[in-house]
Amino acid sequence: MTDTKPGSDRNIRWGIIGAGKIAHHFANGLKAVPDADLIAVGSRAQATADAFGDEFDVPCRHASYTQLVADPEVDVVYVATPHQDHRASTLLCLYAGKPVLCEKPFAINAGEAREMVDTARARGLFLMEAMWTRYRPVMVKVREILESGALGEIRYLSANIGWKNPFDPLFRLYNPDLGGGALLDGGVYPVSFASMVLGTPNTIASAVSLGETGVDEQAAIALGYPSGAVASIGVTVQVTSVNLAFILGTEGRIEIHHDWHRPESMTFVPFGGEPQRFDYPQTEGNGYQYEA
Repeated sequence: MTDTKPGSDRNIRWGIIGAGKIAHHFANGLKAVPDADLIAVGSRAQATADAFGDEFDVPCRHASYTQLVADPEVDVVYVATPHQDHRASTLLCLYAGKPVLCEKPFAINAGEAREMVDTARARGLFLMEAMWTRYRPVMVKVREILESGALGEIRYLSANIGWKNPFDPLFRLYNPDLGGGALLDGGVYPVSFASMVLGTPNTIASAVSLGETGVDEQAAIALGYPSGAVASIGVTVQVTSVNLAFILGTEGRIEIHHDWHRPESMTFVPFGGEPQRFDYPQTEGNGYQYEA
């Protein structure tokens, strides 16, 4: 993200809503962004905000989200609240005139997402889902290859993701009141990946396995596109997946290696040519800096 103020030569001043695990990840990643300063955090308790502020040397510690979005020193807000609070936290920021980077999943359902996007557009404010996968160097290379036409016509995409998680009905992954389910937790990665490569599908079919709390614990999704291309997506929390992704075109294929949603390597295989491997090892930060 760059400063949109003409002539500005200062760093972008970030605020974070929420002080949990994902907020810690983002704060650590932000250290690797040279033009970013983390200057404020908002929590529901002063003690939590202070503890987070002490850990990351954040000068402004707010005991409410409302105080955070009212802070005139904050240029942009990263929403790091639990899934079910993303809509409310994002709208709070937008109504206060703050641009927003919202942690995935962007929203719990399509209705919430439309409301968030419509509000941002009506107010002329930046709003984006924090989908770090799209901005990692491997995915930048993937887009370069796609844009070059080296794959020919894209016909098929496959991506799977999943990790076995012990069952706990109160844990956010299995709790419907906390936005639980495999699709919202991990499935957003292959859905976003398919969207990046193939755009908007015109047909969708799925098979879902519901757990005892009523959330989806695994799903297989087939997406069809006007071009005739198809995408096959798999997500699970019942077993650990191979976590690989492929793009197949008429002139070659791309293989994104394990763990493809936070990739450090890929191989481009032109049909009739030699495979080309590209490695981008994580040498700085934790990867969250790419979405900032």
